[in-house]
Formats: sequence, C-alpha cells, structure tokens
Amino acid sequence: MKFSLMNPNGTEKSYRVLPPEAENDLSIDFILDALTDKQNERPHLRGMLTRIPMDPEIIRFRHDIFEDFLRFPQLREAMSELVLKLADLRDLERFQMDRDSSALWSLINRLREIDDYIACIRMIKDTLNSMDITSQGMRDLRDLVTSIDRESGFDELKADIDETMMKAQRLKSVTIGVNLDKLLRPEFAGIVSLNDTKFTDSGLMSRFKGFTDKKDDLRHGANLGDNHRFHATTPSSSKISMGMVVTEGSTHDIQLQDNGATGKDPLSDAMRKQVTEIMRHTVNEIKSKIKKYVKINGYSLISLMPEILFYNRWAELTEKLQATGMPVCKPEITEPDDRNCTFKDVYNLKLAINKIRGEEINIITNDFDFNDERRIYILTGPNRGGKTIFTQAIGLAMLMAQWGVYIPASAASVSPCDNIYTHFPADENDTVDLGRLGEESQRLSGIFKVATRYSLLLLNESLATTSVAEGVFIAKDVVKSMRYLGCRAIFNTHMHELACSVGEINAAVEGDSLAESLITGVHDGERSFKVSIAPPQGVSYAADIAKKYGVTFDRIKEEIDSKEPLP
Repeated sequence: MKFSLMNPNGTEKSYRVLPPEAENDLSIDFILDALTDKQNERPHLRGMLTRIPMDPEIIRFRHDIFEDFLRFPQLREAMSELVLKLADLRDLERFQMDRDSSALWSLINRLREIDDYIACIRMIKDTLNSMDITSQGMRDLRDLVTSIDRESGFDELKADIDETMMKAQRLKSVTIGVNLDKLLRPEFAGIVSLNDTKFTDSGLMSRFKGFTDKKDDLRHGANLGDNHRFHATTPSSSKISMGMVVTEGSTHDIQLQDNGATGKDPLSDAMRKQVTEIMRHTVNEIKSKIKKYVKINGYSLISLMPEILFYNRWAELTEKLQATGMPVCKPEITEPDDRNCTFKDVYNLKLAINKIRGEEINIITNDFDFNDERRIYILTGPNRGGKTIFTQAIGLAMLMAQWGVYIPASAASVSPCDNIYTHFPADENDTVDLGRLGEESQRLSGIFKVATRYSLLLLNESLATTSVAEGVFIAKDVVKSMRYLGCRAIFNTHMHELACSVGEINAAVEGDSLAESLITGVHDGERSFKVSIAPPQGVSYAADIAKKYGVTFDRIKEEIDSKEPLP
C-alpha cells in the first residue's frame, strides 16, 4: 500500500465523485482559478476537488494535516521544493520506459534520479524534524523518510553514484573501425575503443585526398597500433578504466546492407546499435549494484505530489481569506448518520475570492443548520436577493469541510453527506429536444434515482419555466419525495405557494426530514441578504422594491400629473 496524505494508513480509499452538474453549478472551475494559475496543476487539483470522502476518520485526518500546512509556511516552502523534485523524478521515470534510449544514457539519468530521490528524502526528513508538527499524517511521513534514510544505505549509495558518475562522464569519444567495399561503401563496422578525450584531428579530408593521390600510402593489414585496444561488441565482462573500456571477448561485426535505390547509409544506425550493445553490459553491472539500495522502478514519494499540491494551494488561499478579515474555521466532523449540520457566520467562498481580487464587497454572513426539526428548506425572496449565492454557499461549505480544509464560517459542525446533487437552470441549448419543463423533470427524476438519505440536494429556481400552478403541483411532489427519502435540501424558488405548503407536505408524508420555510430579508427596500426562518413574504417584497424605485401607482400618477403639457 502506497503512503498517502489523504487517507490514514490501513484505510481503504473511499469517496464519491461529484456529478458534472454539481461541478458546474458550484463553480469548481472558478475555485481552481483561485487556487492556481498553472495549467499543469489543474488536473491534479480537479481530481481532488471532485472526489468527496464521507468517512469521518479520513476527513479528520486531512483537517489535521491541513492545519500543519497552514501553521508552518516553512513547511509549505519545503513541500513546494519537494513537488518540483518529485516532478523531475516522475519525468525521469517516464524516460526509463524509452526502450530505444542508449544504455549509458539510461544509466546516467537513472543515477541522477536516485541522487535526487536521496535529496528529497533527506530534505523532507530535516524539515519535519525541525518543526512541531501535530498531525498523525505528517508524523507518519516523518517516520517514513527517517526509516528510509536510516535503512537504505544512502551514504554508501551516494559514494557509489558519485564514483560511477565520474567514470561515466570521462567518455568523450568513440573510435569506430569500418570495412569498405570496392565502391568505398561501409560494409562492416565495429567498436575500437571508448576514449576519455574528444577527437580533434581536423586534417582527415586532406589526408584522405592525399591517400587517393599516393598508392603507397595504403596501410597493409588492419592493425591500428598500440594506442588503440579493440573493444568487442558482445563482451563477456567489462570494467571501466582511464581512457577506454577494456573488455575480453570476441569480435562481432555488423554487416551493413546499403539501399542502392535510395542511397541510404546505415552506418550511423549501426554505430548507435553497437555503442548501445557494448555499453549495456557495463550498465547492467552497475545497475545490479544499485538495486541493493533502492527499488529501481518507482518511488513511494512520487504519489504524494498531487496531495502536497492540494494542501499547499488551499493553505495559500486560506491565508488570503484571513487577510480580508473574513472568518475561516476548522469544522467539527460528526457521524454521517446524524445528518445534521450547523454553520455560524457562513458565507459564499466565491464572494470572498472576488474580495481577495480587489472588489469592494460587503459580504453578509448567516447562521444556518440542518437538524431533526428541519432538513428541507424552501427558500424564497426577491430577484437578486441572494438566494442563489446562499444556496451555493452551503454547498461549497459542505464540500470544503469534506475535502479536509478550513471552511468560510466562524464555527461549524458537519455530518458528511455522501454526495451533492444540484438542479440549476439548464443551458437553452440543452433543452431543445425535451423542452425546458421536460428537461428539468428528467434531471429531477435522475437525481432521485441515485440520491440517498445522506445526500445534499440543492435546487435553484427549479420548475420555474412553466405556469405557477403547474410548477407548484410538481414542486410539491418533489419536496414530498425529499421528505420521504430523508435527505438534506435547499429549494430556492419564487413559488411562494410552495413555501406556504410546508405544513401540508409534512403532514402528507411520513419521514424524518421536515420541510421549513426560509426567507431572505429586505428592510426598507434594501436587500440585507440575511436569511431567517419565517413564512414567505409574498407581495410584501414587491411592495418594498416598488416603493423604493417609485413604481407604485400613486408615485407614477404624481410623476404624470407633474409633467408640463405638450405645446
């Protein structure tokens, strides 16, 4: 089992995937924009934001780790550096899958990889030992890297790597022997030696020209002299020595078949294959030594990269929220069977992000709860009175609580939901075949097929595309179904008659989720964005707004009477 900062050791990964509709309606892309401006980080973060754990043990485990990240900026700095190193390790690991790469190149990059791995282990060990971390997850990570450093023989491995890298980097050139046919085309080739100096003779062409003019310059035999040792292509053993690789074994030349039609010269390809083959044996010997220290194929820390990124980015955003003066808190996590939640001073994260970006916003907070007395709210209020903002606020607060980060509230107690299902107005392009009412009805039916008593349902102006009488008729059955299911829900609507019917709905269906009327407040024509439990205001909202903007009959009559008659 791989080590994880998202799940306690010994626990199974357990989560639900947020439906695409909820991902859109709760503005996950907007939140991603606030978390990072790096495109390569978005897929990792999106994966975290769309997976919802329900197990209280897992959620509390994450909250404790997040708190360590938030308390120690130096931890985030070290972890950011670790993420960069892990990204390099991941890329190097991908390179190792390239079967066409030369054996020596593969070895050099593997040695670099292991060297960076040692650096990662020691950096995180030193960082975690230097601070008072309290979360079980970070203490487990500290113990893990300490044991790896202690038990993996890193000091001896580091010395071996340094020595091997020094020898490998001596290779500067390769001497090739080539046999020619009568037309001077390459016919056979073999490795002569591997050298620690670069070939610098620039008189090759002039000597070749001189050779063509003087027959007696032709050397008899193939002896290259004492300065060159022949290096067999398939040696039985090898060792690195200063200046060349000395090997024992027989010579296996490659026959080069020239393509007469195209004039293709296979010499370069043959040489590459020969160099790869001749070095493979040396490389394998070194790799066999490396394997006694570290597993060559993959490292446990690489899987931590997206998890570290998640905690780092949320800690950075939380600090920005705190800087605006808005409250944030670590929620208490209760058991799922409670299906209760309490939020004090909760607000919409999206508004706070806009405030971070410099917008002048007076954010109104609210107290709100789900409990045995009321788990289904029919929310009414005027246009632009904050119904959608509040509905989103509760959905985002629930998500954040279960992601394992601080939430936008001053205090909270949350019983996790198994998923969040949303029903917001659909795009007109998505309703061509069924019509708006048909599309809405189909989506609502689909939600009830998968929702459970542990789910959170968020409905925003649902069934508003038909007549009021038809909308109320269907909406009553929807709320009755919510009560029978036993879920938590907010249904924000302009259908005041639906809110007036909560008593009738509660009496008509047995269940342990009671419906309640919730309103957004307007005082003296001013929107307060405060919510409170109360019967729907009905036309009183319209009267307040009409009075404020001068669209009452008396006010309009006064304006008409005051006009100058036309000439």
